[in-house]
Amino acid sequence: MNPEDQDALFEWLASVRNDPYAFVLGAYEWGVGDLVKHDGPDDWQIDLLCRIRDGVISVDQAIAETMRTGDQHETEPIMEATTSGHGIGKSAQIGMIIDWAMSTCEDCKVVVTANTDNQLRTKTWPEVGKWQRLAINSHWFDVTATAVSANDGEHSRSWRADAVPWSEHNTEAFAGLHNKGKRIVLVFDEASNIADKVWEVAEGALTDEQTEIIWLAFGNPTRNTGRFRECFRKYRHRWNHRSIDSRTVEGTNKEQIAKWAADYGEDSDFFKVRVRGLFPSSSDLQFISQALVDDGMSRTVTPAQIQHAPVVIGVDPSWTGTDEFAIYLRQGLHSQLIGTFQKNDDDVISAKRIADLEDQYKADAVFVDFGYGTGIVSAGRAMGRSWTLVQFGSGSTDMAMLNKRGEMWNSVKEWLKAGGELNDQQTADELAAPEYRVRLDGKIVLEDKADMKKRTGVSPNRADALALTFAYPVAKKQQFGSHGLVSDYNPFN
Repeated sequence: MNPEDQDALFEWLASVRNDPYAFVLGAYEWGVGDLVKHDGPDDWQIDLLCRIRDGVISVDQAIAETMRTGDQHETEPIMEATTSGHGIGKSAQIGMIIDWAMSTCEDCKVVVTANTDNQLRTKTWPEVGKWQRLAINSHWFDVTATAVSANDGEHSRSWRADAVPWSEHNTEAFAGLHNKGKRIVLVFDEASNIADKVWEVAEGALTDEQTEIIWLAFGNPTRNTGRFRECFRKYRHRWNHRSIDSRTVEGTNKEQIAKWAADYGEDSDFFKVRVRGLFPSSSDLQFISQALVDDGMSRTVTPAQIQHAPVVIGVDPSWTGTDEFAIYLRQGLHSQLIGTFQKNDDDVISAKRIADLEDQYKADAVFVDFGYGTGIVSAGRAMGRSWTLVQFGSGSTDMAMLNKRGEMWNSVKEWLKAGGELNDQQTADELAAPEYRVRLDGKIVLEDKADMKKRTGVSPNRADALALTFAYPVAKKQQFGSHGLVSDYNPFN
């Protein structure tokens, strides 16, 4: 390339520094060679490119204002989550975005990971290399099986994109995502099956001020739990998100899609995940389905439905300083979170709190988790209380479940099926989070609390407190006054 053409290329790339859509239109020979069947990006790709453009412009304006006035103007990471069916061209989109990011920002740093090393090496990264080689400035970079780097020796280590397999036991690569004052791009491909720990570490690392930070998550929505799912639910206020239906994209196999519709139905989980780009009603390993939990959150139970049912309280003391001390009440189909506290090593104080709630709601029984509840129950007995300790690991009366905790959680599941009411979103999220496995003897093993916290970062204390209300059968205590049966408890206050 002669000097004049080189100067023109530099000038053009500078003009599209903040505009990935304009870059994609001008950097490739659409309709020629490998792109002979394409006249430009698909509609959904254009939408994402424009969203990134708007985000980058906003960040750069904040940085410019900080430099102009000396006052700090906060910049927020650009976070885009995309679910999709099969064959929509998401790997191509990843390749185009990375090519734009690298080509228009000196010393840009890119890290790409995927659900498996095989996905990363054989599907995601070949597309990254392909779009770099198709670009008008392909001679700027060297492409290997795991990296794209500037071929300028002074920048080869600072101006690069790397394919990095993830491991929840080795997250250092995601903890080192710093490039202050420049541009960082982090890509999660097939994000449903990337461990929550990796998401957590990556999020904590993306904190550089006055820096363009772009975090992209793509994938078929195969699991209804985990951090990718929460981009569309719990953390939807942080993420721009979209779901792409394979039927709306050119180049997908419409005949195969029609067969799947006929075989499975358009509302089946199979079709939702593989075609519509929607999360399933339940994941394969999810013990309590999201649909059951959502139904519980949508219900309103009337006093007439529960007035003859016993009032039961479940108590799950906190295990660590960051976990909640949770207290739940259940009366028939009604449930209510009635207390949450931080961990307290003073058993007498904890016992007093439970006793006050027992009196306030005139509970017929109180069940407390054995693990950290023994001292609390002892203190309660000194106060004249007859609370019951429950060992999660003890034997189950439910032949399908391995232990007492599984038995209680299965009771919660059946209770939800029967019309149980939930009114706390965190409890609902915790109920849908645990996974399960089936032993060779057929017993169902519910994921234990420690493993779930390691996987999700959350301890299901509220859900366990609710489950404890199903520990043992309870009979309603009859309280008679001069006018017969008396109770001033109103579960709906």
